Amino acid sequence: MVKDSNKISVIGTRGFPHIQGGVEKHCESLYPLVGQAGYHVTIFRRTPYVVDSHLAKSPYKNVTFKDLWTVRNKIFETIIHSLFAAVSCLFNRPDIVHIHNIGPAIILPMLKLGGLSTVVTYHSANYTHRKWGIIAKSALRFGEFLTMKLADHVIFVSRSQRKEFSKINTHFIPNGVKLEIPSRDSDYLSKVGIKKNNYVLAVGRFSPEKGLLDIINAFQKVEGGFQLVICGDSDHETTYSKTIKKLAAQNERIVLTGYISGESLNQVFTNALYFTLPSHQEGLPISLLEAMSYNLPILVSDIPANKELNFSSDCYFRCGDVNDLTKKLNMKLASPSSYHKKQDYRQHIAERYNWKKVAEQTISVYRKVLQYHETY
Repeated sequence: MVKDSNKISVIGTRGFPHIQGGVEKHCESLYPLVGQAGYHVTIFRRTPYVVDSHLAKSPYKNVTFKDLWTVRNKIFETIIHSLFAAVSCLFNRPDIVHIHNIGPAIILPMLKLGGLSTVVTYHSANYTHRKWGIIAKSALRFGEFLTMKLADHVIFVSRSQRKEFSKINTHFIPNGVKLEIPSRDSDYLSKVGIKKNNYVLAVGRFSPEKGLLDIINAFQKVEGGFQLVICGDSDHETTYSKTIKKLAAQNERIVLTGYISGESLNQVFTNALYFTLPSHQEGLPISLLEAMSYNLPILVSDIPANKELNFSSDCYFRCGDVNDLTKKLNMKLASPSSYHKKQDYRQHIAERYNWKKVAEQTISVYRKVLQYHETY
């Protein structure tokens, strides 16, 4: 009989709450619900990202934070932290170790040699990201290889990525989104100089795979008094992130808010004219699901992850093609009312991409792992 008091250890997130990143938002939304279902969850967080002392203790039922040191470095921080977390798991013997993404999956041989059950969530093919060099990309591909060979079960957030692999114990469980009540306030917008219902919104980390330079370069050619608002920042300062900030500083119509959450982010989503996601690579982007939950008109790159959501053809532009993005952006902004169709995206999100359903499906995978090991 499977008991709901089983222990789950989670590796691969920088931590939460209020830490930037798709995996971080995924874990912040998922594991409080898993804890409420009776599982005891330990989240291994990276100390360089846990800067607020009042967040040291978990406010969530049955969820415990275990903060481990690692260097804040884009190349080494994940593997160092994952190794320390794996050693902790070998001593503390959780019933399941849940690893998020293929980079941390490099520790799978340690965990399997130690007799631990494992689940890996495959968020994205990180080795396609331009920010990584040859060695890092090779390590990520090796993590992918180990995931398919050694993980007891693999969860994919994207159908298109799942189709690429023949492993038996795989599951499609998408990201979810919390249905916020649209904000009635605009004090944050006034504070940072954003004009209501007059801006194109982009949300993402300042990293090459997010394509934010594409939207900035396209917006430079947009006519009229519209604004471009970009919510996010870089985890590690790079030439790419510095270029984003430099170009934004040179154009008074571009507003960089930095990483925001809560009511500030709610106001920004509520009052946007359009949402754009120019990403070159994604698993299943939570920011796009959030935009849909606010019923915002969409203009996104035509990558497989975005096309899975089946928007009409005028909602897509050719990935990486700044000219095509400029053309479609100008077309939409020239006559906003023509394209501002009130799609019922919110109902679609509520039915297919809600975190309660995601948690139930994830727990179902846990039960399969536990039942198998109780049987054998």
